[in-house]
Amino acid sequence: MMSMLIAAGTALMVALLITPLAIRLFRRRGYGQQIREEGPSGHYDKRGTPTMGGTVIILGALVGYGLAHLITLTRPTVSGLLVLMLMTGLGGVGFLDDFIKIYKDRSLGLRSGAKMLGQVGIGVLFALLATRFPNGYTYTPASTHISFLRDIDVLVLGPYLFVIWALLMIVATSNAVNLTDGLDGLATGATVLVLAAYVVIGNWQFRQSCVVNGLSWNCYTVRDPLDLAVVAAAVLGACIGFLWWNAPPARIFMGDTGSLALGGVLAGLSMTTRTELLLLILGGLFMIITLSVIIQVGSFKATGRRVFKMAPLQHHFELMGWAETTIVIRFWIIGGLFVAGGLGIFYVEWMPK
Repeated sequence: MMSMLIAAGTALMVALLITPLAIRLFRRRGYGQQIREEGPSGHYDKRGTPTMGGTVIILGALVGYGLAHLITLTRPTVSGLLVLMLMTGLGGVGFLDDFIKIYKDRSLGLRSGAKMLGQVGIGVLFALLATRFPNGYTYTPASTHISFLRDIDVLVLGPYLFVIWALLMIVATSNAVNLTDGLDGLATGATVLVLAAYVVIGNWQFRQSCVVNGLSWNCYTVRDPLDLAVVAAAVLGACIGFLWWNAPPARIFMGDTGSLALGGVLAGLSMTTRTELLLLILGGLFMIITLSVIIQVGSFKATGRRVFKMAPLQHHFELMGWAETTIVIRFWIIGGLFVAGGLGIFYVEWMPK
């Protein structure tokens, strides 16, 4: 518990205090947000707002995690380091995307193929390493099973198919958070809710023991559940500190640097805590927003008609006349309900045992 508090508190203070410095630095260097011409007209006022704020989230999380282990005199675990590596690597891909947008003064950064290649490269490295480094119980950071609340025994992928599954999880989740990052504070606040769930899940998995015939062992086949809770707490704290400056009207945007990094954290936590399919519920808001884009594109290609005024979904409500703050808060409420439902399912599964 002490490690989680130190990680969250340190990351929060780092993000809270460093973000104003980043705003001044990025503004002085001209690192401002580019706006799509086809986007809502109200967004033109945001042109030039400093972006790449995701660098602050990554920095805060890394400092918080490292200091928590330094103060408590504990060693970082392989699982925790792998999730942080995934976050930082995808954040690097997003940073390149943001920098190209700024350098070339356009709303499009890396070409889609190059961006996908970067995500795939980081994802493959994570997947290959995550099935190694067994601990004393032979548990590796991730397993080659598909999991919901635990590993599903009949859904065994094997090492090669697991790499494909991990890539699907990582690319889908990082892009889902990226699509959600369209209004001030929306993606940051929604991610905070899911990260809070993973703090609870990791801590719960660490503390549950099963006893049969006098023998006791952990009920969950998770390699480093407590340290994964520390990772989630560190990123959570960094997001809250950043949200202070990212809340409407935002003084800085996370950019692809932040959205890809946060998506990577959620995907990594889901695989290392054996809750991959549960992430679809915990991150239900991200799933709905992603589905709105899929439906919009599919409908337009098939019939030439649009289902929504604009996709992603949050922009549909903007064009309907909803205030930005109203959309953000209501979407946070929806995200909170999904998280509550996911945690309820996670707890109920354990109760009979």
